[in-house]
Amino acid sequence: MSGLRGESVVGVVEPFLMPVEDLFRLRQGRAVMATGRIERGLVRKGDPVEIIGLGCGATALIADIEQNHESIGEAGAAMNVGVLLSGIAADAVKRGQVLATPGSVGAHTRFTADITLLSEEQGGADVVTGDRLRFHTRAAAVRGTVALPEGTERVRPLHRAEVTVVLEEPVALEEGQPFAFRHHGRAAGSGTVMRLPR
Repeated sequence: MSGLRGESVVGVVEPFLMPVEDLFRLRQGRAVMATGRIERGLVRKGDPVEIIGLGCGATALIADIEQNHESIGEAGAAMNVGVLLSGIAADAVKRGQVLATPGSVGAHTRFTADITLLSEEQGGADVVTGDRLRFHTRAAAVRGTVALPEGTERVRPLHRAEVTVVLEEPVALEEGQPFAFRHHGRAAGSGTVMRLPR
């Protein structure tokens, strides 16, 4: 593996995953290069990847991998790279999606989360059922509606609660995944995905 950090301690390579942070249209818009920092796993030229979230579920092939404007044969976790995708319309790829080993992660609009609000001085404000928040996870930013547990009227700054979130667009989510959220246009708190629909 030539020093790439795509392996776990026992030597089993985790499924590849890279958030799409930026895009470059090439060849008069007929090709697209997605850039980002590989979160885990290993990817090689010719590998199939699934484009997940924000309305896409298509599969593309890795035509090339670039690091510092040089073509490389493979890339692993923690590397910042650009990957040239083939077999996909250039306008199908967006910031906020993820590229991943096919079948390894799903896109969801609904999840249960444990959230903690910032202090009022930091931007935290009361959250009640029905509030629309802006959720930020990996490179995605999507609005969603929050529902508090039955019998809980509100969550106050510096408090935590288990809530249900319904997003307006599907994004790649996994249990244990961290996120931040904004309320009334200000940073308001953070959370962790606890459960996803089965």
